[in-house]
Amino acid sequence: MEETIFTKIIAGELPSEKIYEDEETYAFLSIGPINPGNTLVIHRAPHPDIFSIPEKNLVAVIKTVHKLAPIVRDAMEADGVNILMNNGAAAGQSVFHAHFHIVPRFEGDGIGPWKEGSYEEGELAKVGEKIRAKLK
Repeated sequence: MEETIFTKIIAGELPSEKIYEDEETYAFLSIGPINPGNTLVIHRAPHPDIFSIPEKNLVAVIKTVHKLAPIVRDAMEADGVNILMNNGAAAGQSVFHAHFHIVPRFEGDGIGPWKEGSYEEGELAKVGEKIRAKLK
């Protein structure tokens, strides 16, 4: 598999706003969030998409998504969440390392079609801390 931004994050070569990690998975805030709190969940072993990730790795990832989805929702005081996985360029996949998005959603947030947002200076760390605080 080709090196990606996510493999560099896992290796510690690039920074991330880590939310959670275990032996198999890693979760961190997206730097181009759909809504603040948009969390990415990946397997440590790189596979481009759902078509190539081994089932046991996918199960590990979805277990982490299942654990974090209500935490992200509650931390961001969201009305719901979208769980998204883009597979292939035509589906909007831009990083070819299988990953799920946990996207906090709010009534009337006007999202759709998906558009990336950005954080104000210092906001990324604050949002990360807010979510991590709910893990304790």
